[in-house]
Amino acid sequence: MEIKRCGSQPSRYAQQENFTGIARVDPLFTAPKPARVAGASVTFEPGAHTAWHAHPLGQTLVVTAGCGRVQVAGGTIEVIRAGDVVWIPPNVRHWHGAGPTTAMTHIAIQEQLDGSTVTWMDKVSEVEYQAPTR
Repeated sequence: MEIKRCGSQPSRYAQQENFTGIARVDPLFTAPKPARVAGASVTFEPGAHTAWHAHPLGQTLVVTAGCGRVQVAGGTIEVIRAGDVVWIPPNVRHWHGAGPTTAMTHIAIQEQLDGSTVTWMDKVSEVEYQAPTR
């Protein structure tokens, strides 16, 4: 058994090449091998969001606070709120983050495949981010 104590892993700001706006990442866990799952809590300030990206084995988002947005390529932007759970299938291009005027925090859970959990792509344009929501 292993217990990760609160505060034992430092917070960091998300890398600006993969995010727009201010987002803070708080690592939660990386399971030891042979498991391959990892999770982090990510807090997005209003307007902050990820770039387009995909995960080789998919990603689960558990929204814990606030109100945000998520979109898969070719789909409508979906509004997500605290208590919502989002599953993005493997290798599906998507982005997620806060709403324009509201912060949002989610727990992001994904698995490694051949040492990789994510492939980052281009940034979401302002026109894409501001598109109508559902």
